[in-house]
Amino acid sequence: MTDTMTKPAPINHWLGGKLTPGTSGRSAKVFNPATGEVQGLVDLASTQEIDAAVQAATAAARSWRTVPLSRRAEIMFRFRALLDARRDDLARILTREHGKVHADALGEIARGIENVDFACGIPNLLKGGYSEGVSTGVDVYSIQQPLGVVAGITPFNFPAMVPLWMIANALACGNAFILKPSEKDPSASLFIAELLQQAGLPDGVFTVIHGDKEAVDALLEHPDIAAVSFVGSTPIARYIYQKGTEHGKRVQALGGAKNHMLVLPDADVNMAADAAVSAAYGSAGERCMAISVVLAVGDVGDGLVDAIASRLPALKVGPGSDAANEMGPLISREHRDRVAGYIGSAADQGATVVVDGRAQTFDGNGFFLGVSLLDHVTPDMDAYRDEIFGPVLCVVRVPTYEAGLKLINDNEFGNGTAIFTRDGGAARQFQFDCQVGMVGINVPIPVPVAYYSFGGWKASLFGDTHMYGPDGIKFYTRTKVITSRWPDPATSRVDLGFPQNR
Repeated sequence: MTDTMTKPAPINHWLGGKLTPGTSGRSAKVFNPATGEVQGLVDLASTQEIDAAVQAATAAARSWRTVPLSRRAEIMFRFRALLDARRDDLARILTREHGKVHADALGEIARGIENVDFACGIPNLLKGGYSEGVSTGVDVYSIQQPLGVVAGITPFNFPAMVPLWMIANALACGNAFILKPSEKDPSASLFIAELLQQAGLPDGVFTVIHGDKEAVDALLEHPDIAAVSFVGSTPIARYIYQKGTEHGKRVQALGGAKNHMLVLPDADVNMAADAAVSAAYGSAGERCMAISVVLAVGDVGDGLVDAIASRLPALKVGPGSDAANEMGPLISREHRDRVAGYIGSAADQGATVVVDGRAQTFDGNGFFLGVSLLDHVTPDMDAYRDEIFGPVLCVVRVPTYEAGLKLINDNEFGNGTAIFTRDGGAARQFQFDCQVGMVGINVPIPVPVAYYSFGGWKASLFGDTHMYGPDGIKFYTRTKVITSRWPDPATSRVDLGFPQNR
Protein backbone atom coordinates (compact mmCIF):
# COMPACT_ATOMS: atom_id res chain seq x y z
CA MET A 1 0.00 0.00 0.00
CA THR A 2 2.83 2.40 0.85
CA ASP A 3 4.55 1.82 -2.50
CA THR A 4 1.31 2.57 -4.33
CA MET A 5 0.74 5.77 -2.40
CA THR A 6 4.25 7.10 -3.03
CA LYS A 7 4.48 6.11 -6.67
CA PRO A 8 5.03 9.22 -8.84
CA ALA A 9 1.93 10.31 -10.74
CA PRO A 10 1.89 9.82 -14.50
CA ILE A 11 1.83 12.98 -16.62
CA ASN A 12 0.26 12.23 -19.99
CA HIS A 13 -0.14 13.95 -23.33
CA TRP A 14 -3.22 16.02 -24.28
CA LEU A 15 -4.53 14.68 -27.57
CA GLY A 16 -7.96 15.12 -29.12
CA GLY A 17 -9.28 16.97 -26.10
CA LYS A 18 -8.29 14.43 -23.42
CA LEU A 19 -5.37 13.11 -21.42
CA THR A 20 -3.76 10.29 -23.37
CA PRO A 21 -1.05 7.98 -22.00
CA GLY A 22 2.10 7.70 -24.05
CA THR A 23 2.96 4.58 -26.00
CA SER A 24 6.72 4.97 -26.38
CA GLY A 25 7.53 3.24 -23.11
CA ARG A 26 9.81 6.14 -22.17
CA SER A 27 9.32 8.73 -19.42
CA ALA A 28 11.26 11.33 -17.41
CA LYS A 29 11.20 12.22 -13.75
CA VAL A 30 9.55 15.46 -12.65
CA PHE A 31 10.92 16.77 -9.36
CA ASN A 32 9.63 19.04 -6.67
CA PRO A 33 12.63 21.42 -6.58
CA ALA A 34 11.88 22.48 -3.00
CA THR A 35 12.19 18.93 -1.64
CA GLY A 36 14.21 17.10 -4.27
CA GLU A 37 11.51 14.42 -4.44
CA VAL A 38 10.25 12.82 -7.64
CA GLN A 39 6.58 13.73 -7.90
CA GLY A 40 5.71 12.73 -11.44
CA LEU A 41 6.72 10.71 -14.48
CA VAL A 42 6.11 12.53 -17.74
CA ASP A 43 5.60 10.57 -20.95
CA LEU A 44 8.19 11.14 -23.69
CA ALA A 45 6.75 10.92 -27.18
CA SER A 46 8.19 8.86 -30.00
CA THR A 47 8.43 10.02 -33.60
CA GLN A 48 5.35 7.92 -34.35
CA GLU A 49 3.36 9.65 -31.61
CA ILE A 50 4.39 13.06 -32.95
CA ASP A 51 3.23 12.04 -36.41
CA ALA A 52 -0.16 10.91 -35.09
CA ALA A 53 -0.54 14.18 -33.16
CA VAL A 54 0.27 16.23 -36.27
CA GLN A 55 -2.22 14.28 -38.38
CA ALA A 56 -4.97 14.93 -35.81
CA ALA A 57 -4.06 18.61 -35.60
CA THR A 58 -4.09 18.88 -39.40
CA ALA A 59 -7.64 17.55 -39.52
CA ALA A 60 -8.73 19.94 -36.75
CA ALA A 61 -7.09 22.93 -38.45
CA ARG A 62 -9.23 22.53 -41.57
CA SER A 63 -12.44 23.27 -39.69
CA TRP A 64 -10.97 25.69 -37.14
CA ARG A 65 -9.77 28.11 -39.82
CA THR A 66 -13.37 28.45 -41.07
CA VAL A 67 -14.70 29.48 -37.63
CA PRO A 68 -15.74 33.16 -37.77
CA LEU A 69 -13.50 35.74 -36.14
CA SER A 70 -16.26 36.74 -33.77
CA ARG A 71 -16.49 33.16 -32.52
CA ARG A 72 -12.72 32.86 -32.09
CA ALA A 73 -12.71 36.11 -30.13
CA GLU A 74 -15.54 34.82 -27.95
CA ILE A 75 -13.48 31.73 -27.08
CA MET A 76 -10.46 33.89 -26.27
CA PHE A 77 -12.58 36.07 -23.96
CA ARG A 78 -13.88 32.99 -22.15
CA PHE A 79 -10.38 31.54 -21.90
CA ARG A 80 -9.16 34.80 -20.44
CA ALA A 81 -11.92 34.77 -17.82
CA LEU A 82 -11.10 31.18 -16.85
CA LEU A 83 -7.40 31.97 -16.52
CA ASP A 84 -8.22 34.94 -14.34
CA ALA A 85 -10.51 32.89 -12.11
CA ARG A 86 -8.00 30.04 -11.76
CA ARG A 87 -4.81 32.06 -11.23
CA ASP A 88 -4.14 30.58 -7.79
CA ASP A 89 -4.61 27.01 -8.98
CA LEU A 90 -2.21 27.50 -11.87
CA ALA A 91 0.27 29.30 -9.61
CA ARG A 92 0.32 26.33 -7.25
CA ILE A 93 1.24 24.07 -10.16
CA LEU A 94 4.12 26.40 -11.05
CA THR A 95 5.35 26.41 -7.46
CA ARG A 96 5.12 22.63 -7.19
CA GLU A 97 7.03 21.82 -10.39
CA HIS A 98 9.20 24.89 -11.04
CA GLY A 99 9.77 26.00 -7.46
CA LYS A 100 9.07 29.71 -7.82
CA VAL A 101 7.29 31.45 -4.98
CA HIS A 102 3.55 31.97 -5.24
CA ALA A 103 3.76 35.72 -5.78
CA ASP A 104 6.27 35.23 -8.60
CA ALA A 105 4.04 32.58 -10.15
CA LEU A 106 1.08 34.95 -10.04
CA GLY A 107 3.19 37.61 -11.75
CA GLU A 108 4.09 35.18 -14.52
CA ILE A 109 0.43 34.31 -15.06
CA ALA A 110 -0.57 37.98 -15.14
CA ARG A 111 1.92 38.66 -17.94
CA GLY A 112 0.62 35.63 -19.80
CA ILE A 113 -2.97 36.84 -19.49
CA GLU A 114 -1.93 40.11 -21.13
CA ASN A 115 -1.26 38.13 -24.30
CA VAL A 116 -4.74 36.62 -24.21
CA ASP A 117 -6.10 40.15 -23.78
CA PHE A 118 -4.31 41.11 -27.00
CA ALA A 119 -5.61 38.07 -28.88
CA CYS A 120 -9.19 38.92 -27.89
CA GLY A 121 -8.92 41.73 -30.43
CA ILE A 122 -8.35 39.31 -33.30
CA PRO A 123 -11.21 40.67 -35.48
CA ASN A 124 -9.40 44.00 -35.59
CA LEU A 125 -5.91 42.50 -35.75
CA LEU A 126 -6.69 40.52 -38.90
CA LYS A 127 -8.13 43.39 -40.86
CA GLY A 128 -6.58 43.61 -44.33
CA GLY A 129 -6.27 46.49 -46.74
CA TYR A 130 -8.43 47.48 -49.72
CA SER A 131 -7.68 49.74 -52.67
CA GLU A 132 -10.54 50.53 -55.01
CA GLY A 133 -9.96 51.43 -58.62
CA VAL A 134 -6.23 50.77 -58.99
CA SER A 135 -6.94 50.47 -62.69
CA THR A 136 -10.11 50.65 -64.76
CA GLY A 137 -12.56 48.34 -63.01
CA VAL A 138 -9.80 46.76 -60.93
CA ASP A 139 -9.69 46.54 -57.12
CA VAL A 140 -6.89 45.11 -54.95
CA TYR A 141 -7.18 43.90 -51.38
CA SER A 142 -5.15 41.85 -48.92
CA ILE A 143 -6.19 39.21 -46.38
CA GLN A 144 -4.28 37.36 -43.66
CA GLN A 145 -4.78 33.62 -43.47
CA PRO A 146 -3.58 31.02 -40.94
CA LEU A 147 -0.63 28.77 -41.67
CA GLY A 148 -2.30 25.51 -40.63
CA VAL A 149 -0.50 23.50 -37.94
CA VAL A 150 2.14 25.34 -35.90
CA ALA A 151 4.23 24.20 -32.95
CA GLY A 152 5.77 25.74 -29.86
CA ILE A 153 8.74 24.43 -27.87
CA THR A 154 8.91 26.18 -24.52
CA PRO A 155 11.40 26.39 -21.62
CA PHE A 156 11.21 25.40 -17.98
CA ASN A 157 11.57 28.87 -16.48
CA PHE A 158 8.13 30.22 -17.45
CA PRO A 159 5.91 27.17 -17.99
CA ALA A 160 2.71 29.25 -18.22
CA MET A 161 3.71 32.66 -19.58
CA VAL A 162 5.85 31.61 -22.54
CA PRO A 163 3.28 29.12 -23.90
CA LEU A 164 0.67 31.89 -23.63
CA TRP A 165 2.96 34.15 -25.66
CA MET A 166 2.46 31.70 -28.51
CA ILE A 167 -0.86 29.97 -27.97
CA ALA A 168 -3.18 32.96 -27.80
CA ASN A 169 -2.18 34.57 -31.10
CA ALA A 170 -1.69 31.31 -32.95
CA LEU A 171 -5.13 29.98 -32.07
CA ALA A 172 -6.89 33.31 -32.58
CA CYS A 173 -5.36 33.53 -36.07
CA GLY A 174 -7.00 30.20 -36.96
CA ASN A 175 -4.12 27.75 -36.58
CA ALA A 176 -4.00 24.44 -34.77
CA PHE A 177 -1.24 24.49 -32.15
CA ILE A 178 1.01 21.71 -30.85
CA LEU A 179 2.86 22.56 -27.64
CA LYS A 180 5.98 20.68 -26.54
CA PRO A 181 6.62 22.08 -23.04
CA SER A 182 9.70 21.49 -20.97
CA GLU A 183 9.73 17.99 -19.55
CA LYS A 184 10.98 19.47 -16.25
CA ASP A 185 7.64 21.18 -15.41
CA PRO A 186 4.99 20.01 -17.90
CA SER A 187 1.75 20.15 -15.88
CA ALA A 188 0.97 23.84 -16.41
CA SER A 189 0.46 23.16 -20.12
CA LEU A 190 -2.13 20.49 -19.34
CA PHE A 191 -3.98 22.89 -17.05
CA ILE A 192 -4.05 25.45 -19.87
CA ALA A 193 -5.36 22.77 -22.24
CA GLU A 194 -8.27 22.03 -19.92
CA LEU A 195 -9.17 25.72 -19.68
CA LEU A 196 -9.09 26.08 -23.46
CA GLN A 197 -11.47 23.15 -23.75
CA GLN A 198 -13.78 24.68 -21.15
CA ALA A 199 -13.69 27.94 -23.11
CA GLY A 200 -15.09 26.14 -26.15
CA LEU A 201 -12.01 25.43 -28.24
CA PRO A 202 -12.80 22.41 -30.44
CA ASP A 203 -10.97 19.21 -29.57
CA GLY A 204 -7.79 18.68 -31.56
CA VAL A 205 -7.09 22.36 -32.18
CA PHE A 206 -4.72 22.45 -29.19
CA THR A 207 -2.37 19.58 -28.44
CA VAL A 208 0.20 19.06 -25.70
CA ILE A 209 2.79 16.41 -26.39
CA HIS A 210 5.69 15.88 -24.03
CA GLY A 211 9.12 14.79 -25.08
CA ASP A 212 12.84 15.24 -25.38
CA LYS A 213 15.13 15.64 -28.38
CA GLU A 214 13.39 12.87 -30.30
CA ALA A 215 10.10 14.76 -30.11
CA VAL A 216 11.75 18.09 -30.94
CA ASP A 217 13.44 16.68 -34.03
CA ALA A 218 10.21 15.03 -35.15
CA LEU A 219 8.40 18.38 -34.92
CA LEU A 220 11.16 20.18 -36.81
CA GLU A 221 11.21 17.58 -39.57
CA HIS A 222 7.49 16.96 -39.98
CA PRO A 223 6.30 18.23 -43.39
CA ASP A 224 2.84 19.21 -42.11
CA ILE A 225 4.07 21.65 -39.48
CA ALA A 226 4.30 25.11 -41.05
CA ALA A 227 6.02 27.06 -38.28
CA VAL A 228 7.86 26.58 -35.01
CA SER A 229 8.28 29.01 -32.11
CA PHE A 230 11.00 28.40 -29.53
CA VAL A 231 12.36 30.02 -26.38
CA GLY A 232 15.47 28.67 -24.67
CA SER A 233 19.25 28.77 -24.71
CA THR A 234 21.20 30.14 -27.66
CA PRO A 235 22.83 26.84 -28.73
CA ILE A 236 19.43 25.15 -28.88
CA ALA A 237 17.80 28.19 -30.50
CA ARG A 238 20.42 28.11 -33.23
CA TYR A 239 19.82 24.39 -33.72
CA ILE A 240 16.03 24.85 -33.85
CA TYR A 241 16.35 27.63 -36.39
CA GLN A 242 18.78 25.81 -38.65
CA LYS A 243 16.98 22.48 -38.60
CA GLY A 244 13.52 24.01 -38.89
CA THR A 245 14.39 26.24 -41.82
CA GLU A 246 16.21 23.38 -43.53
CA HIS A 247 12.85 21.61 -43.53
CA GLY A 248 11.05 24.60 -45.01
CA LYS A 249 9.47 25.97 -41.84
CA ARG A 250 8.98 29.49 -40.63
CA VAL A 251 10.96 29.68 -37.37
CA GLN A 252 11.29 32.19 -34.56
CA ALA A 253 13.82 31.02 -31.98
CA LEU A 254 14.62 33.17 -28.96
CA GLY A 255 17.94 32.38 -27.33
CA GLY A 256 19.99 33.35 -24.31
CA ALA A 257 21.05 36.63 -22.78
CA LYS A 258 23.65 38.46 -20.73
CA ASN A 259 21.77 41.56 -19.72
CA HIS A 260 23.72 44.59 -18.49
CA MET A 261 22.50 47.46 -16.33
CA LEU A 262 24.55 50.62 -16.85
CA VAL A 263 24.55 52.85 -13.76
CA LEU A 264 25.83 56.39 -14.32
CA PRO A 265 27.38 58.49 -11.52
CA ASP A 266 24.30 60.73 -11.34
CA ALA A 267 21.89 57.84 -10.75
CA ASP A 268 19.83 57.50 -7.60
CA VAL A 269 21.95 54.80 -5.90
CA ASN A 270 19.14 53.44 -3.74
CA MET A 271 16.79 53.19 -6.71
CA ALA A 272 19.49 51.47 -8.77
CA ALA A 273 20.30 49.05 -5.94
CA ASP A 274 16.64 48.12 -5.47
CA ALA A 275 16.34 47.55 -9.21
CA ALA A 276 19.51 45.46 -9.40
CA VAL A 277 18.40 43.19 -6.56
CA SER A 278 14.93 42.75 -8.01
CA ALA A 279 16.17 42.11 -11.54
CA ALA A 280 19.05 39.80 -10.61
CA TYR A 281 17.43 37.52 -8.06
CA GLY A 282 13.75 37.40 -8.99
CA SER A 283 12.73 33.93 -10.22
CA ALA A 284 16.09 32.78 -8.76
CA GLY A 285 17.76 34.44 -11.74
CA GLU A 286 16.25 31.86 -14.08
CA ARG A 287 14.94 34.27 -16.68
CA CYS A 288 16.34 35.57 -19.93
CA MET A 289 15.55 39.15 -18.92
CA ALA A 290 17.39 38.98 -15.59
CA ILE A 291 20.06 41.58 -14.99
CA SER A 292 23.24 39.55 -14.53
CA VAL A 293 25.81 42.34 -14.90
CA VAL A 294 25.84 45.80 -13.34
CA LEU A 295 28.20 48.22 -15.07
CA ALA A 296 29.17 50.78 -12.44
CA VAL A 297 30.49 53.92 -14.08
CA GLY A 298 33.19 55.96 -12.36
CA ASP A 299 32.93 56.53 -8.65
CA VAL A 300 29.39 55.13 -8.27
CA GLY A 301 30.78 51.61 -7.80
CA ASP A 302 31.64 51.51 -4.09
CA GLY A 303 28.37 53.03 -2.94
CA LEU A 304 26.33 50.90 -5.32
CA VAL A 305 27.97 47.63 -4.28
CA ASP A 306 27.49 48.51 -0.60
CA ALA A 307 23.84 49.36 -1.23
CA ILE A 308 23.19 46.10 -3.07
CA ALA A 309 25.02 44.02 -0.46
CA SER A 310 23.10 45.65 2.39
CA ARG A 311 19.81 44.50 0.89
CA LEU A 312 20.70 40.84 0.44
CA PRO A 313 20.52 39.56 4.04
CA ALA A 314 16.84 40.51 4.15
CA LEU A 315 15.92 38.34 1.15
CA LYS A 316 13.97 35.29 2.23
CA VAL A 317 14.91 32.15 0.31
CA GLY A 318 12.94 28.96 0.79
CA PRO A 319 10.07 26.80 -0.49
CA GLY A 320 7.65 28.63 -2.73
CA SER A 321 4.76 27.19 -0.76
CA ASP A 322 5.64 29.55 2.11
CA ALA A 323 4.21 32.98 1.33
CA ALA A 324 6.93 34.65 3.40
CA ASN A 325 9.65 33.52 0.99
CA GLU A 326 10.74 35.75 -1.91
CA MET A 327 12.95 33.32 -3.87
CA GLY A 328 12.60 29.60 -4.35
CA PRO A 329 14.96 26.82 -5.45
CA LEU A 330 16.56 26.29 -8.82
CA ILE A 331 15.01 23.86 -11.28
CA SER A 332 17.35 20.90 -10.71
CA ARG A 333 20.23 19.70 -8.58
CA GLU A 334 22.53 19.69 -11.61
CA HIS A 335 21.68 23.28 -12.49
CA ARG A 336 22.14 24.42 -8.91
CA ASP A 337 25.60 22.86 -8.79
CA ARG A 338 26.51 24.42 -12.13
CA VAL A 339 25.50 27.89 -10.94
CA ALA A 340 27.44 27.44 -7.69
CA GLY A 341 30.50 26.55 -9.72
CA TYR A 342 30.61 30.04 -11.23
CA ILE A 343 31.04 31.58 -7.78
CA GLY A 344 34.15 29.52 -7.14
CA SER A 345 35.59 30.11 -10.59
CA ALA A 346 35.06 33.87 -10.29
CA ALA A 347 36.99 33.93 -7.02
CA ASP A 348 39.77 31.86 -8.57
CA GLN A 349 39.95 34.27 -11.50
CA GLY A 350 40.27 37.35 -9.32
CA ALA A 351 36.73 38.58 -8.57
CA THR A 352 35.71 39.64 -5.07
CA VAL A 353 32.94 37.49 -3.62
CA VAL A 354 31.00 40.09 -1.63
CA VAL A 355 28.12 37.73 -0.80
CA ASP A 356 28.49 33.97 -1.28
CA GLY A 357 25.21 32.12 -1.81
CA ARG A 358 26.92 28.81 -1.18
CA ALA A 359 27.32 29.75 2.47
CA GLN A 360 23.59 29.79 3.09
CA THR A 361 22.26 26.46 4.35
CA PHE A 362 18.80 24.99 3.86
CA ASP A 363 16.91 22.13 5.42
CA GLY A 364 16.04 19.10 3.34
CA ASN A 365 17.19 18.03 -0.12
CA GLY A 366 15.79 20.87 -2.21
CA PHE A 367 17.75 22.54 -4.99
CA PHE A 368 18.39 25.78 -3.11
CA LEU A 369 21.21 28.27 -3.51
CA GLY A 370 21.48 31.60 -1.76
CA VAL A 371 22.03 34.86 -3.62
CA SER A 372 25.57 35.85 -4.60
CA LEU A 373 27.21 39.20 -5.40
CA LEU A 374 30.53 39.33 -7.23
CA ASP A 375 32.51 42.57 -7.51
CA HIS A 376 35.50 43.52 -9.67
CA VAL A 377 34.43 41.06 -12.34
CA THR A 378 36.25 41.48 -15.66
CA PRO A 379 35.12 40.52 -19.18
CA ASP A 380 37.60 37.65 -19.42
CA MET A 381 36.04 35.77 -16.49
CA ASP A 382 33.68 32.82 -16.96
CA ALA A 383 31.07 34.47 -14.74
CA TYR A 384 30.95 37.38 -17.17
CA ARG A 385 31.15 35.50 -20.45
CA ASP A 386 28.58 32.77 -19.79
CA GLU A 387 24.86 32.94 -19.19
CA ILE A 388 24.74 31.69 -15.59
CA PHE A 389 20.93 31.62 -15.30
CA GLY A 390 20.92 31.73 -11.53
CA PRO A 391 20.98 34.10 -8.54
CA VAL A 392 24.45 35.54 -9.21
CA LEU A 393 25.00 39.26 -9.88
CA CYS A 394 28.31 40.47 -11.30
CA VAL A 395 29.56 44.05 -10.91
CA VAL A 396 31.99 45.33 -13.52
CA ARG A 397 33.70 48.68 -12.87
CA VAL A 398 34.02 50.90 -15.95
CA PRO A 399 35.54 54.39 -16.14
CA THR A 400 33.07 55.99 -18.58
CA TYR A 401 29.69 55.69 -20.28
CA GLU A 402 31.51 54.86 -23.52
CA ALA A 403 33.42 51.98 -21.90
CA GLY A 404 30.21 50.52 -20.50
CA LEU A 405 28.39 50.90 -23.80
CA LYS A 406 31.22 49.11 -25.58
CA LEU A 407 30.89 46.10 -23.28
CA ILE A 408 27.15 45.96 -23.97
CA ASN A 409 27.58 46.22 -27.73
CA ASP A 410 30.53 43.82 -27.90
CA ASN A 411 28.59 41.09 -26.10
CA GLU A 412 27.36 38.23 -28.27
CA PHE A 413 23.88 38.57 -26.81
CA GLY A 414 21.50 41.47 -27.32
CA ASN A 415 18.33 40.60 -25.43
CA GLY A 416 17.73 43.30 -22.82
CA THR A 417 19.61 46.15 -21.18
CA ALA A 418 18.94 49.10 -18.88
CA ILE A 419 20.42 52.45 -17.95
CA PHE A 420 19.97 54.22 -14.63
CA THR A 421 20.50 57.97 -14.72
CA ARG A 422 18.85 61.32 -14.03
CA ASP A 423 20.19 62.69 -17.33
CA GLY A 424 17.53 62.57 -20.05
CA GLY A 425 20.07 63.34 -22.75
CA ALA A 426 22.29 60.44 -21.69
CA ALA A 427 19.31 58.10 -21.59
CA ARG A 428 18.17 59.14 -25.04
CA GLN A 429 21.69 58.70 -26.41
CA PHE A 430 21.85 55.24 -24.81
CA GLN A 431 18.65 54.05 -26.44
CA PHE A 432 20.10 55.19 -29.76
CA ASP A 433 23.56 53.71 -29.25
CA CYS A 434 22.95 50.30 -27.67
CA GLN A 435 22.70 47.26 -29.91
CA VAL A 436 20.05 45.46 -27.90
CA GLY A 437 16.45 44.58 -28.69
CA MET A 438 14.75 45.69 -25.45
CA VAL A 439 15.89 48.73 -23.50
CA GLY A 440 14.90 50.02 -20.07
CA ILE A 441 15.42 53.59 -18.88
CA ASN A 442 15.35 53.42 -15.09
CA VAL A 443 13.41 50.18 -15.67
CA PRO A 444 15.51 47.08 -14.94
CA ILE A 445 13.47 44.43 -16.73
CA PRO A 446 12.03 45.99 -19.90
CA VAL A 447 9.70 43.16 -20.93
CA PRO A 448 7.32 44.77 -23.45
CA VAL A 449 3.59 44.88 -22.82
CA ALA A 450 1.59 42.44 -24.93
CA TYR A 451 0.66 44.93 -27.65
CA TYR A 452 4.35 45.37 -28.48
CA SER A 453 6.62 42.42 -29.26
CA PHE A 454 9.33 40.61 -27.30
CA GLY A 455 12.74 39.76 -28.70
CA GLY A 456 16.41 40.59 -28.73
CA TRP A 457 19.16 41.08 -31.26
CA LYS A 458 22.32 39.22 -32.21
CA ALA A 459 22.62 35.72 -30.68
CA SER A 460 19.45 36.27 -28.63
CA LEU A 461 17.15 35.85 -31.65
CA PHE A 462 17.12 33.63 -34.72
CA GLY A 463 14.47 34.54 -37.27
CA ASP A 464 12.88 37.67 -38.64
CA THR A 465 10.08 38.26 -36.14
CA HIS A 466 9.86 38.82 -32.41
CA MET A 467 7.47 37.01 -30.09
CA TYR A 468 3.82 37.92 -29.39
CA GLY A 469 2.14 41.28 -30.09
CA PRO A 470 2.00 42.53 -33.71
CA ASP A 471 4.92 40.32 -34.70
CA GLY A 472 3.04 37.32 -33.32
CA ILE A 473 0.10 37.99 -35.63
CA LYS A 474 2.50 38.39 -38.54
CA PHE A 475 4.32 35.16 -37.68
CA TYR A 476 1.19 33.00 -37.45
CA THR A 477 -0.42 34.26 -40.67
CA ARG A 478 0.53 34.78 -44.29
CA THR A 479 -0.74 37.54 -46.50
CA LYS A 480 -2.69 36.93 -49.66
CA VAL A 481 -3.30 39.75 -52.14
CA ILE A 482 -6.30 39.55 -54.46
CA THR A 483 -6.65 41.59 -57.63
CA SER A 484 -10.20 41.54 -58.99
CA ARG A 485 -12.00 43.00 -62.00
CA TRP A 486 -15.67 42.99 -62.83
CA PRO A 487 -15.72 44.76 -66.21
CA ASP A 488 -18.21 44.94 -69.00
CA PRO A 489 -17.46 41.77 -71.04
CA ALA A 490 -17.55 43.88 -74.18
CA THR A 491 -14.30 45.58 -73.17
CA SER A 492 -12.34 42.33 -72.84
CA ARG A 493 -9.44 41.75 -75.23
CA VAL A 494 -6.18 39.79 -75.54
CA ASP A 495 -3.10 41.69 -74.35
CA LEU A 496 0.27 39.90 -74.10
CA GLY A 497 2.04 42.86 -72.53
CA PHE A 498 2.91 43.28 -68.84
CA PRO A 499 -0.14 44.33 -66.76
CA GLN A 500 -0.50 48.11 -66.57
CA ASN A 501 -2.19 50.20 -63.92
CA ARG A 502 -3.10 53.12 -66.11
